[in-house]
Amino acid sequence: MPLFQQTAWRWWWLVLLLIVVDQVTKQLVHQQMALGDSIDLLPFFNLTYVRNYGAAFSFLSDSGGWQRWFFTGIAVVMSVVIAVWMSRLNLQQTKLGIALSLILAGAIGNLIDRSIYGYVIDFFHVYYQSWHYPVFNIADSVICIGAALLIWDSFSDDAGVKK
Repeated sequence: MPLFQQTAWRWWWLVLLLIVVDQVTKQLVHQQMALGDSIDLLPFFNLTYVRNYGAAFSFLSDSGGWQRWFFTGIAVVMSVVIAVWMSRLNLQQTKLGIALSLILAGAIGNLIDRSIYGYVIDFFHVYYQSWHYPVFNIADSVICIGAALLIWDSFSDDAGVKK
């Protein structure tokens, strides 16, 4: 049986699918909306085009440009680490494999933006009255879901997995 069928590499199709969906949605926003434009969809949710020059929650976004390469380097190193980790997982470690696939897809999705533009395209805007959650994208969403699965997996017992 090939390597990708014996390990978490069997989830590469999911990684590729999520990267494509992330990039297509970002390109639609980038091409169809002007920076700062907002489309009301629900009383608590808009599509709002913003550019994030930093990391999560715009951390270090106004640091003069060095952060682009810093976060690019971190994303590249973490992507390699996660890919190697996935290649070493047992076939039965499904939850962990999916979690790592989601995190990898999100990291690569934002890495593509940062490499091409120097910023990440964000557009999901959740708010309530005067409270606003930082604007985010699909890559950010799958990273968060993957991190939650990773935490859940760390508290789970993988029955039948030899350690």
